Amino acid sequence: MMKLFAVGSIFVSSLVAVGIASTIQAQSSGSFTGTVERVWEDGFRLNAGDRVLRVDSWDLCGDHTASYVSVGDRLTVTGEFELRDFDAFSITTSDGLALCRA
Repeated sequence: MMKLFAVGSIFVSSLVAVGIASTIQAQSSGSFTGTVERVWEDGFRLNAGDRVLRVDSWDLCGDHTASYVSVGDRLTVTGEFELRDFDAFSITTSDGLALCRA
């Protein structure tokens, strides 16, 4: 009986851990719209009103972000958080133009 209880407890614990991980991942990705406050070679700071994001755009723009993004631009970024940076999967202007990569 004790063995069955231990196996059941491990199974339930695994389900809870998977549920928590899924919730954390869902909260760590998304889309933000805001105004660019600062630009550097592989990223920029986006003020989205209720939060300010440090956007990592290297996967899209390489080290040429400043060729596509300027301070004052109104942009929408989609992606996910990795530590303190928001890794961009897409960057679009308020007109719907995709930046850096089509």
